[in-house]
Amino acid sequence: MTAFDKSAALKEIPLFNGLTARERELVQERSEVAEYKKGALIYREGAAADALYCVISGRIVIYTGGDPEHRNVLEYLHRGKYFGIISLLTGDAHSVSAEALNDSLLLVISKENFGLILKKIPRLAIDLSQTLSRRLKNKDLHQKTVFESTVISVFSSYSQVGKTMYALNLALSLRQETGKRVAILDIVPRDKGYSLPLKLEIAEGFPVYDLCLPAKSAQGFKDSMRQSRFGADLACFSYDEQNPLCVRSLLEAVSTLVNDYHYLILDLPAGMDRFVYEVLNQSDIINILSSPEEVDLKRTRNLVERLKVDFGFPAAKIRAIVNEYKLSKLTHDEQVELIGQPIYATLPKIEFSGDDRLVLSHPDSEYAKAIRRIARQTGDCLVGLALGVGFAYGFCHIGVLKVIEEEHIPVDAISGSSIGAVIAGLWATGRSSEEILRITSEFKQFKYIWGFVDLTIPFLGFIKGNKLHSFLKKHFGNRTFHDVRCPLRIVASDVKHKESRVIDKGPLVDAIMASCAMPGVFLPVKFKEDMLFDGGVINPLPTEALLKMGIRKIIAVNVTPSRQDMLKEYEKIKEDLGVQKPVARRMFSLLAYLKAKFKTNILDIVFSSIEILQSEVAQKEAQLADLVIHPDTRGLHWLELHKAPEFARRGELEARKNLARIKEIVSE
Repeated sequence: MTAFDKSAALKEIPLFNGLTARERELVQERSEVAEYKKGALIYREGAAADALYCVISGRIVIYTGGDPEHRNVLEYLHRGKYFGIISLLTGDAHSVSAEALNDSLLLVISKENFGLILKKIPRLAIDLSQTLSRRLKNKDLHQKTVFESTVISVFSSYSQVGKTMYALNLALSLRQETGKRVAILDIVPRDKGYSLPLKLEIAEGFPVYDLCLPAKSAQGFKDSMRQSRFGADLACFSYDEQNPLCVRSLLEAVSTLVNDYHYLILDLPAGMDRFVYEVLNQSDIINILSSPEEVDLKRTRNLVERLKVDFGFPAAKIRAIVNEYKLSKLTHDEQVELIGQPIYATLPKIEFSGDDRLVLSHPDSEYAKAIRRIARQTGDCLVGLALGVGFAYGFCHIGVLKVIEEEHIPVDAISGSSIGAVIAGLWATGRSSEEILRITSEFKQFKYIWGFVDLTIPFLGFIKGNKLHSFLKKHFGNRTFHDVRCPLRIVASDVKHKESRVIDKGPLVDAIMASCAMPGVFLPVKFKEDMLFDGGVINPLPTEALLKMGIRKIIAVNVTPSRQDMLKEYEKIKEDLGVQKPVARRMFSLLAYLKAKFKTNILDIVFSSIEILQSEVAQKEAQLADLVIHPDTRGLHWLELHKAPEFARRGELEARKNLARIKEIVSE
């Protein structure tokens, strides 16, 4: 792997993506990339710590015990995860074994280099110590049954915002989507009652642990938990804000329970007392709920700022969530401006009554779908779909989407470049693959391609793009990125700064128009203060846009013919013409064939030139995907928009060939 590739990989590892460019350069210099074949042992339980390992690609299984029949599997780790850190920090021998479940690439930082990096980047040491202190503190109290755990606090500065319902459904959805162990801690002041036992049908006989009392033993904390038939366990705690012992007792409980649960959901009381802040400081993720009303958004903004400034909370740790149980006259952009940071998620209004376990009782409701997306992102099991460039070749995407729909493959986010941006945008706004194919029927014959041509004086391009804009406006209207059913990323290229631009805000038509503006053909698109053109020039296969969203499972559809594809097509042409003809006649026939076949013109020359460059770049971007679907487009031409059904059929065939692998990726 080249230095450039290593640099790109570092940006996608959460442990390092908050570092400056200079700090990442230090990590790059002090690390190596190692390849482990399927079944290779990375380190064995009881061995001395030698390095920190970060997963670039592949999967790692963490376990205790010996041979496969008797081992106790604790966790499966995939791209972006790191391991070996506890032993590295404590100097103790490894308490688990690590093995490559399939062919894997790991970023490896030796013990010596890791120590140097922590000295040069002390804030990295602080982040690691906060995350790992809970487990280090209680690692000897009882045998751990999970390898990695996440503590999530759910909080609001005021009551009646749906905080407890959110915490309940997040816990249930995490259990459902990840299959991992989840527990909720219902934490209230001494004089308040509990609602979660009733919601989980544990109404009688649940113990309440008073945090003002001396801390229990590890077994005592475990005995406080109650199982529910819905998959999430529950413990109830009471506290007194004035008693400093309460914070220590709760942290003891959390430090113990992280050995047994992959996710701990802390349902904290609404308010701003010192106890709550101390508990928040020990969380890996903080979810702060707000209503969409102006006064509530401003109050939440003040709370977030106080957490950042007064208590040093990192911004990446805080997720603002707006619950639209109240009607609001504010637009999404106005809400973002008032809250002072991106809104992590919006919870739709609940339109029905019944039990509060909506993700189980009403899974098709918009509220349940929103919770499910949050749970899948929190659980690191998001699936992203990247649709590449290719003009008419891009209609292969429609066939892939058909298979995804029919097989109920979850897609949590979608990205697109050029024609991939058009297809991704249509699908993200609710069109089915069948409806998208119906839209392509507007191109009934080859001559309809010229309907997009509106010539201009060729200073920056010889096609103005007004007709393409009208086509997009017809099908997208005034929809914005806030109107999509799943997160959408459109990739364009920045003329001025000579870099890729990922667009996720504003009108969809403007973003897609920019992504489709082929350089030298269409005029660049003015987007705010910048001039943008075809996203495929820099990112023909937009996998990186998904990685930057935190998506670790990526399926990419690359319809750009590879060099091998081009050579095969050339060989087929030679075979059609007959290899026994005289050389001169063969060359004449070949030129005639190409002219008739491809109707060579300036568009074809420009596209073919770009296609050669895109083919090489797409191959590199494909390395970031878990699976690349590459339909066979031989015998078809990039200008043959009227053959959309055949392109879609090719895409469907290739997707079905890879269906087993697709399902494997989704279920990992």
